[in-house]
Amino acid sequence: MTSTPAPAPMPLQGLRVLDLATLFAGPLAATMLGDFGAEVIKVEHPTRPDPSRGHGAARNGVGLWWKLLGRNKRTITLDLSTSGGRETLLRLAATADVIVENFRPGTLEKWQLGWDELSAVNPRLVLTRVTGFGQFGPYSHRPGFGTLAEAMSGFASITGEPDGPPTLPPFGLADSIAALATSYAVMTALTARQVTGRGQVVDMAIIEPILTVLGPQPLWYDQVGYVQTRTGNRSGNNAPRNTYRTADGHWVAVSTSAQSIAERVMTLVGRPDLIDEPWFTTGSGRAEHADILDDAVGGWIAERSRTETMEAFEKAEAAIAPIYDIRDVMEDPQYQALDSITEVPDPELGPLRMQNVLFRLSETPGSIRWAGRPHGADTDTVLTELGLTGADISALRTQGAL
Repeated sequence: MTSTPAPAPMPLQGLRVLDLATLFAGPLAATMLGDFGAEVIKVEHPTRPDPSRGHGAARNGVGLWWKLLGRNKRTITLDLSTSGGRETLLRLAATADVIVENFRPGTLEKWQLGWDELSAVNPRLVLTRVTGFGQFGPYSHRPGFGTLAEAMSGFASITGEPDGPPTLPPFGLADSIAALATSYAVMTALTARQVTGRGQVVDMAIIEPILTVLGPQPLWYDQVGYVQTRTGNRSGNNAPRNTYRTADGHWVAVSTSAQSIAERVMTLVGRPDLIDEPWFTTGSGRAEHADILDDAVGGWIAERSRTETMEAFEKAEAAIAPIYDIRDVMEDPQYQALDSITEVPDPELGPLRMQNVLFRLSETPGSIRWAGRPHGADTDTVLTELGLTGADISALRTQGAL
């Protein structure tokens, strides 16, 4: 009889993370750690759960966003402002590797759960503090959300049409970028712990990671006084780079960051003469003549269907992509081949399709073990594992700590 091979070990197996955060950067960072094997315990207030449970679309009264954000997490309730909640969290912290929180600066300290108290029970703990503006500075005590970071970072200022208003993204862009940065920061701190034997505090301000991904704007301004402006779908760095409508009413996006691609595109659309222009040899030169290039590319695409356009660009080895909505994403053969949208069983709603883990590892892959669980579903189990008796748990409920 052939034995079933043991499942591959997960890279973060054995790591315990307490997720005290809400909406959205902190919880998403914890989700990313859970996807690769960390044991994540989601701690929510007994009567005020993570608001993501009520954000967006729901089915049968169950919030769907939470199913994604809460995946691979066990859920418990705890009121940290009560004495019982405080003592229970300290007991949990003594067993944890990481805490992720996003209270306003000073809140944990008010509850006597600041770094001094937490590190006293666990010197190896990594306390990860995710806030809008960081732990210090003149704005640190302001309420902070991703929208404010998208505004203050310069993102909104450069997004939109030249004659239109600054534009905000219709999703949590700054929060998601901060979540990626936070998961990286946690792993950096844990790696440092292997050397020092000690934990530390991670201070993540949501206004900073999005500033990083916006590129060299500070350098440009510092060195030559250049302030980037709104250019719609065009780029100030290269052209043609835009969205174009096909004859059958679809939209495609073309990018020509590489000189060789730009030359292939112009040859394909019947304007190889432009390649010989002196300005065509640099991306910035092409960007200064975007009207000419867009007219050539847009006119050619407007006479052809999306299928014809895609096939011609692919044959010419020029860079193009269809502009999808989520219906297209779900049916695309490349996403299907990668299993980018994967099916997850769920006892509340049945099979769910959601984004898969962020990347593939050949030897120790991540996985989605379960979707977001009901509010407080694992409270008794987790606290029993911690050594509390049934009477202890009942007493905490009577006190309003659970």
